[in-house]
Amino acid sequence: MFMLNNAGAMTTATVPDVCLTPAVPSPIPMPYPNIAMSDMADPGGIVENVLVGGMPALNQASTIMLSNGDQAGAAGGGVACGEIMGEAAFVTGSMKVMVGGPPGVRLTCMTTQNANNTVGIVAAPSQVIVMLVS
Repeated sequence: MFMLNNAGAMTTATVPDVCLTPAVPSPIPMPYPNIAMSDMADPGGIVENVLVGGMPALNQASTIMLSNGDQAGAAGGGVACGEIMGEAAFVTGSMKVMVGGPPGVRLTCMTTQNANNTVGIVAAPSQVIVMLVS
């Protein structure tokens, strides 16, 4: 699969991001999509000395600071985390290729979305030149 850099890979929730939504008389839990883009990765978590397709690489310790899609659930945020637009983090990575210490990440790696409120996957690559096969 294609290795990730911070040039715009997309992670998406595979299970709806259930957030408390304003309603009368009390907030109700509703499912929302949740998407995060790798160009919003925390600058402290990118590997600046490893370039993939001309952009800094990401590894399993990288986090994407902002996710979108659940803004309407503002009456209390996610039912598990209490946040909206929370961070996305990588759960899986390569078992053999280390990038700046932690495992490198690639297309189809599992993620957590909205500060661990739901799970997801890397669904779109950020580049299509360098592959991380194992």
